[in-house]
Amino acid sequence: MKKTWWLASYPKSGNTWFRLLVANLGQDAPVDINALPHQGGIASARPWFDNAMLFPSGLLTHEECDRLRPRIYASIAQGSEEQAQDPETTIGRIRFMKTHDAWTYTSDGEPLLGGRKGADGAILIVRDPRDVAPSLANHGTRPIDESISFMGQADASFSGERDRQPSQLRQQLPGWSGYHRTWLDQADLPVHLVRYEDLQDDTDGVFRAALAFAGVEISAEEAAQAARFADFAGLRKQEIERGFREAPRTQPGGGFFRRGVSGAWLNELTPGQVARIEVDHAAMMLRLGYPLSNVGEERIAS
Repeated sequence: MKKTWWLASYPKSGNTWFRLLVANLGQDAPVDINALPHQGGIASARPWFDNAMLFPSGLLTHEECDRLRPRIYASIAQGSEEQAQDPETTIGRIRFMKTHDAWTYTSDGEPLLGGRKGADGAILIVRDPRDVAPSLANHGTRPIDESISFMGQADASFSGERDRQPSQLRQQLPGWSGYHRTWLDQADLPVHLVRYEDLQDDTDGVFRAALAFAGVEISAEEAAQAARFADFAGLRKQEIERGFREAPRTQPGGGFFRRGVSGAWLNELTPGQVARIEVDHAAMMLRLGYPLSNVGEERIAS
């Protein structure tokens, strides 16, 4: 039986990059970015639900799906080898599954993701919200100001529409700060924190430490080769040449792998936009080690 570990992140925080690092372990050449599991590679994928329940999730409301989701993940964690065939996100007996869901509870009081029955732990990938905002705007082809507002909404979600059937199950995103608070403050699963910026500065070491927390030991040489094969410039080149099926269809020519640098917000955000983000998220930014700018400190002080 495989053990499941969540790769949890607020959108545009580096989850796909981490998955590609995992996928490139032990390879002789860079993995095709389109070889990552797509329909079943994220916890909110409808096939997980539909296959386990033997009826389509589209017949149910978001709330009805939520009440059943803990049983889906428990079934996957305890299930057949057929359910576990995700080789690009599996190392030995550890299965890594992407999720953008906050750590929430159903109306029955159960952890949405199944608690200990659904997984053994989580790697939480975080990124400076000032860099998340322009990346999220690019991803959704929306203005940066709109993305900043979305990041501050306590009732925000992905795939939460009620007038159509979204391609995935609803993912509750209670603001950038609220999202991380739910994961850091829950006591159901052990969580290892990975900052996107630290992963950039020391990809080999941070990657190895995260895997070790999940019980996977790899050599420095294996980590270094995975890092070379998942180099951002190479990923971007692949997307330009072949496209990337995880890029949103509403994003013609925008590119999923946009810039991949830390601190780009200094040139992409106006002082007013920086202040809005920092006023909304100051406490969590400081908790995660992201210092405030002068403009944010001045706005908060006033």
